[in-house]
Amino acid sequence: MTNATTTDSIHPPIAPRRVVLDQRHGKRREDPYAWLRDANWRDAMADPQRLDPAIRSYLEAENRYAEAMLADVEPLRRQLVGELRGRIREDDSSVPAPDGPWAYYSRFREGGQHALLCRRPRDGGDEQILFDGDAEAAGSEYFRLGGASHSADHRWLAYAVDRTGAEAFEIRFRDLATGEDLDEVIGQARGDLVWAADHQTLLYTVLDEAHRPRWVYRHRLGTPPGSDECVYTETDPGFFLGVDLTESGRYLLIDSHDHTTSEVRWIPADNPGVEPQLVAARQPGVEYAISDHGDEWLILTNAGGAEDFWIARAPIGSVGQAHWQAMVAHRPGRLIEGMLLFADWLVRQELEAAESRLVIRSLTSGEEHVIDQPDPCIEVGLIPGLEYRTDTLRFAISGLAYPTRVYDYDMASRERVLRKTQVIPSGHDPADYVSHRLTATAPDGEQVPVSLFHRRDRVPDADTPLLLYGYGAYGISELPGFSPHRLSLVDRGFVYAIAHVRGGKERGYRWYREGRAGAKHNTFADFIAAAEALIEAGYTGAGRIAVHGGSAGGMLVGAVINQRPALFHAAVADVPFVDVLNTMLDPDLPLTPPEWPEWGNPIEDAGAYADIAAYSPYDNISPAPYPHLLVTAGVSDPRVTYWEPAKWVARLRAEGRPSGMLLLHTNMSAGHGGPGGRFQYLEEVARRYAFLLKAYSLAE
Repeated sequence: MTNATTTDSIHPPIAPRRVVLDQRHGKRREDPYAWLRDANWRDAMADPQRLDPAIRSYLEAENRYAEAMLADVEPLRRQLVGELRGRIREDDSSVPAPDGPWAYYSRFREGGQHALLCRRPRDGGDEQILFDGDAEAAGSEYFRLGGASHSADHRWLAYAVDRTGAEAFEIRFRDLATGEDLDEVIGQARGDLVWAADHQTLLYTVLDEAHRPRWVYRHRLGTPPGSDECVYTETDPGFFLGVDLTESGRYLLIDSHDHTTSEVRWIPADNPGVEPQLVAARQPGVEYAISDHGDEWLILTNAGGAEDFWIARAPIGSVGQAHWQAMVAHRPGRLIEGMLLFADWLVRQELEAAESRLVIRSLTSGEEHVIDQPDPCIEVGLIPGLEYRTDTLRFAISGLAYPTRVYDYDMASRERVLRKTQVIPSGHDPADYVSHRLTATAPDGEQVPVSLFHRRDRVPDADTPLLLYGYGAYGISELPGFSPHRLSLVDRGFVYAIAHVRGGKERGYRWYREGRAGAKHNTFADFIAAAEALIEAGYTGAGRIAVHGGSAGGMLVGAVINQRPALFHAAVADVPFVDVLNTMLDPDLPLTPPEWPEWGNPIEDAGAYADIAAYSPYDNISPAPYPHLLVTAGVSDPRVTYWEPAKWVARLRAEGRPSGMLLLHTNMSAGHGGPGGRFQYLEEVARRYAFLLKAYSLAE
């Protein structure tokens, strides 16, 4: 069996300590690795080659060390890549979405890294490739397609691409009659875009120097981008901007929002040159989203203290909440996550007790029904179509052991038609697996749902390795959907589990409220309670659990291994948000002002400073034996800047007592999401799994 001790002769790089002092709110704090933040980080984010040579040298040394430590499991990693790729249908395609005379879809070619956007005549005919991702990516070290949308007359395609991983997109326009791109190129865009009804005008958002979407601009085909008009400017640095189109196609929307507050403006799609009109002025803590039906807005909102949301109606043109009247009342504990409008139907997606469902409402009679689902341990997802006047709803369902199935559902007859089942080319039988739901009791008595699955022919016990995944932030719910990648661990004897901790919305908006800002400690307590409940239930034993999380979930990983290092055997933290206090103290960073509602503002609020200081992983390292740890970063990452994980690893080496592997792998040419190609991403997953299998001496 392979063991980490076989590489003891390989020595990790040691980062020099250059202490920077910070004193505020009566507290004195030292940061010995602040130098890892490049003074010209914005330039390095846009072009990683411009990273300070000393910092680059250190990160590359960490990469070499990680590669050396995992060299003995390189054959296993290559095997894992083959396994992972074998579960992907290489020529996969989406179910075509009808729109007028055409049906639009995306597909991959055999061996292709990137998607092709295509269409066929609705009633059958030859395929037309609108955008070839593989061809467009040629010669680029990184490539990702952002927003892409065809005009309503089917003549033009607007698309946004990112070639650095820094999430600053370039928007281009393609004539679908000729396949040629226009000379008009828009830079420094966020990547979202929407067409007006004249087929000539496009709204898009633009990033400022701090990488925040600050402006909405209007472009007209045939004019130079430099002459584009600014439609709206967001003056609050804590708010994001986005553009959208209502399902009817009648209204262009401009949405300003942070994590807990929103404000929407509208423009008639057939008159895109007019000034945007306000729906309701922003109020702290009030969120709303709108669509239209007839002469009314339908508004999904938490206004009036309805934290699990209700749906209101109001006359189009009215301003303010005084005109909002209830269509679907608020019910505590039943979170209305979203709504989708059709000419005759309102579809809403609800979440209650970590169970997802779809509810159909006739806009004529008001009658409602729920689409029946066979198993509560599933993930249900709406798939918005391109047509408004239709009775057909498309949705997808999957489970921990059940690949995704896509259905078309007739909302009038209530009949469903299976349109696609996710194919696992190397083979997969859901009957070979068992999925369960249990609850863990948190220290304050809350019941925390935990979803898990394992092979039916493996009976878990105290020696069973278990991977526990968590996120718990921004109200994002981690539901038990299918991922073919997990089978590479589960088929080797792991139990895979998801802890639905506070900070998400699995049990309603309260679940989010009680896991953010001053209540953030509940997220970590819930996760530790989930780990202990899994041990108590006999699915694993103490010291046999691996934890995994990314971004804010990586912060969760860092916090729990600081608090209870002996409970865990290994940990994987992908692009982890671990230097929380320093980041929230720096308003010049891209996401800091928008993040204050989530974590608190430690600049102005001594209580928020104390709360964050109490859990920030970088600031709470102790001289204790830490589990095996794999950490990833990306130089172009605008969300979690590369120096956060780099500083954390350096400090863990100096001030902790790593008892096994402590590895940092930095992607020198990608950002928050890792490599852009689908097979390139598998290399990252295989590294993660090879590390875990080595940590458990299961690498044979």
